Amino acid sequence: MPINRQRYADNWSDIALSVKEAALWRCRHCGKQCLRPGEKPSNLTRSEWTMATLSVHHANFMPEDNRLSNLIPLCTPCHIAVHGGRNGNVSPGQLSLFSYIYDENGVLKIIPNIHLFSLTSS
Repeated sequence: MPINRQRYADNWSDIALSVKEAALWRCRHCGKQCLRPGEKPSNLTRSEWTMATLSVHHANFMPEDNRLSNLIPLCTPCHIAVHGGRNGNVSPGQLSLFSYIYDENGVLKIIPNIHLFSLTSS
């Protein structure tokens, strides 16, 4: 199912940017340090760069609800996992980029199927 941009606020880009900045560009679920706008390390492939992109997820799956308590900064793998687990708009190709396992405590672990170099802030 494609994203319906009409459901998002006109200033969604500004809202999302403020959430990402407040999170210091880290995924709230896995803690991955993500890339900031304009940051594209030359040692990363397009897939690796995509996996290090931070998105803002609506916890209740309602893009109209922009309360800060509903907005969660997530890296691409974690965001895909959230939507994939809900029969969202995630393709089988996107899901195949990652392995999903539960640890002994029942916590979902998302593992990229390709090697991702560690990122450092500049």
